[in-house]
Amino acid sequence: MSQDTIVAKRYAKALFELAKEQNKIAAVEEELKSVVAILQDNTDFEKLIKHPGLGIDAKKALLKNVFESQLSDITYNTLVLLVENGREELLDALVNYFVTIASDVLGQAQATVYTPVELSEAELNHISATFSQLTSKQIRVVSVLDKSLLGGIQVRIGDRLYDGSLSGKLERLQKTLNQTQAL
Repeated sequence: MSQDTIVAKRYAKALFELAKEQNKIAAVEEELKSVVAILQDNTDFEKLIKHPGLGIDAKKALLKNVFESQLSDITYNTLVLLVENGREELLDALVNYFVTIASDVLGQAQATVYTPVELSEAELNHISATFSQLTSKQIRVVSVLDKSLLGGIQVRIGDRLYDGSLSGKLERLQKTLNQTQAL
């Protein structure tokens, strides 16, 4: 594990503890996600914030102008702390670790559902309910279109993949047939 990963986890853990003390876990998570979205949508702004040649005071002024009125003190001060410590490049990793920690503590998980066609809200709710029972966690579903699947679905929760796709079944059938022929 790299040093940056360890540092990002420490920042995320500290931020989570502060958010937990103030009962603002969900709010801080949403704010962090919105900050990342803003930076991704405005690449020039992101380059400025992460540019090593731009001074700390200039970066703090940029953060103040853009985020101070939109964010809670916890989130805003964390961004400022990252800049002061020269760790602004860790923001994405910090957000990912924060979401992971919050989800674990709150008994939640994110499921990424891969399908060849768009699913209705009812179908996504059914998938969420089914995997909530299976994992004993509250499941948040994110739908992703994957035209390479012939039919069915694949559901990824953390590092587990539940493969109910037609292409997955065909692949498993091919392996079984190959093993049978080898005997």
